[in-house]
Amino acid sequence: MSDSTPDTEVPDRPGDERGPSVPPKAGREHGSRKPSRTSVWLTALSLPPLALLAAAAWFGRWVRPGADDWCFLPLVRDHGVTGLIGEFYLDDNGRVTNALLVGAYATFQVPGHQWYALVSGVLTLGVLWAATVLALRRARLTVPRGLPLLVAATATALFLFVTANTYKTFYWPAASVSHTMPPVLACAALLPYLAARSRRGRGVALGVALLAGAAIGTLSEETAIVTVVLLVTALLLGGRAAGTGRTFLRRWCVAGIVGVGAGALVLITSPGSQSRRERFGARTTSMLAPESLTASLRGFAEITVTVATTWQYVGAVAVGTLVGLSCRRPDGSPPGRPARLPLTACAWVTALLVSGYLCTVISYPVFQDRVSDPSANRLWNDYLLVYVALLVGAGALLGGAVRRRARRTGVLKAACAVLCVTVCFGPAVALVALDADMRARAGKWDAQDRRLREGAAAGARVLPYERLVISQMLEPFSRQGRSYWPGGCVADHYRIDRVTDGSRNP
Repeated sequence: MSDSTPDTEVPDRPGDERGPSVPPKAGREHGSRKPSRTSVWLTALSLPPLALLAAAAWFGRWVRPGADDWCFLPLVRDHGVTGLIGEFYLDDNGRVTNALLVGAYATFQVPGHQWYALVSGVLTLGVLWAATVLALRRARLTVPRGLPLLVAATATALFLFVTANTYKTFYWPAASVSHTMPPVLACAALLPYLAARSRRGRGVALGVALLAGAAIGTLSEETAIVTVVLLVTALLLGGRAAGTGRTFLRRWCVAGIVGVGAGALVLITSPGSQSRRERFGARTTSMLAPESLTASLRGFAEITVTVATTWQYVGAVAVGTLVGLSCRRPDGSPPGRPARLPLTACAWVTALLVSGYLCTVISYPVFQDRVSDPSANRLWNDYLLVYVALLVGAGALLGGAVRRRARRTGVLKAACAVLCVTVCFGPAVALVALDADMRARAGKWDAQDRRLREGAAAGARVLPYERLVISQMLEPFSRQGRSYWPGGCVADHYRIDRVTDGSRNP
């Protein structure tokens, strides 16, 4: 986003923190204490996506550990979060910040997994809500009350639940920490920039960009790539921006790029990253080999088709259209057409495509042809939030264009309202089915947990383990019993020597 507004360079004045003044006419509709009719129905539209998020968080009580979780639990229990950080840096992958976040929920063992969905869902909603409010304020636009919440709630629901594998996107903490939450945390680093109105505020924003960039660099390689591509795009577009705010924008982008670069350097040079490259590079093609680049391009094309044909994302366009139809300047007039719109739109779309392809390139050596499989769609989340944001922006431009040309927009508003509600139905049905699966697995998991603990307490060193698969999660004795992983971690968790395939026991 180019920064063409001069407010970031204006010294603080009394009342600045309340945003631009609103004329009496606009205030009666947008800023009065008594909510207008528009504000009421916009707030009501927020209820379906908010109910979806609340139900999904409630269903999180059925989450139980699986796959990588088995390895994190005993390590954090015995050696603490610092032990997990050392394991990641020295042996696993070099992702120091990733280890810190994993340790934050693994410290609480099973309850940490159950509360993770609620915490991450509320965090996502809060960050997107704040970003929407601050972006509108920075652009000196006013909207009816309830509209920022609607934008944030709809974007949250689309990002978290319009997916072929909601369990791995939202409920599996290990995958969420690596691919779902990093773009949200990167968006959170944008908030100080949007809120900066003084020299001190700008200094804080620059410091946050530097530190957050370093954290992203050691949290997720894919999100680090997306962040750098977006910052470079903003830096290039900001050079063309009019107004005194472009100097701050340039500095902020550079601080973020330097931070990500520093974090990436720590990750790449870590013993854990070297170990990971040896584990996967020894049996796969180099990511820069022509055949790997071609296969990555083919995989990304398949991902693009899958995402582009997922009709529920039209909800982002709909809510953006409501913004375009409703926003106004402080004097009450509708905003004009943005300058250099074709160039700006092409730049952001190109940034999305480039970052998505690069994410596919670095993921392909590990996942091979499964990189475009819907079951592995958690790998797409690093740039999927950008896709949702661009759709909201496209909708806002569409709504603004219609408003400038049409006198009556009631029909379009009604159609957008219907779409905002309709897109929640499919994810709701899928969540109910997933809740039933998680509840069934939780019952079996708890019973097996008691059996294994009782057996270990009685002195048994080898105990049978029954596979409890959900949403294609890895379990011990997969591949017709040929793969033992993560059986060793399960044994460590229960302090025994080994688990055997319970499905083959008489």
